[in-house]
Amino acid sequence: MSANLKQHDHPITEEEYLKWELISEIKHEYIDGYVYAMAGASKNHDRIAGNVFRKFGNHLENSPCEPFTSDMKVKVDSKYFYPDAIVVCEDNSQAEYYTESPTIVVEVLSKSSRRTDKKVKRMAYKTIPTLQEYVLIEQDFVDVEVCRRSEGWVSNHYFLGDEVSFESIRLTLPVEEIYARVENEDVRTYFEEQQRFQHLTVT
Repeated sequence: MSANLKQHDHPITEEEYLKWELISEIKHEYIDGYVYAMAGASKNHDRIAGNVFRKFGNHLENSPCEPFTSDMKVKVDSKYFYPDAIVVCEDNSQAEYYTESPTIVVEVLSKSSRRTDKKVKRMAYKTIPTLQEYVLIEQDFVDVEVCRRSEGWVSNHYFLGDEVSFESIRLTLPVEEIYARVENEDVRTYFEEQQRFQHLTVT
């Protein structure tokens, strides 16, 4: 999700931010003293985030690992972000509104958020000792990018017809399930081709 609008021209403390955020009607991210309002999410954005959270939740039932939606903040040093979905497998903190120990972080990208998610947040998230996988999912076209600690954070890209492995929680998902109900040209073209192929095989 995107955080674009700076709310204060002067820095505020983390304590001030956390108190303000509890009573704010909209969500804000906090980056090194400055507060940024979160932009509203599109239907496609919510569909992707919801699909991922649902699949994580079903898979992790009766597991020590727990998924959270975009309402849970991730703290990295002097930054607080709202990822679109996270998985936490071990959290010894008493904090109720944020975690410092995600195992998986998922961000759904848009034109306005792509630069921040791919640069600022990627660099920050990689410093979290517990993080095993950083996942970036495009909403305007089909591209699931997974960066794994076990592979030195190299980018792996997955497309329709591929399966994505979330190794840290032993879950494999077809890309089609991540993009279920999503409306963009890549998805439309893929399912039109699938229908044509099925028609040809039947006839």
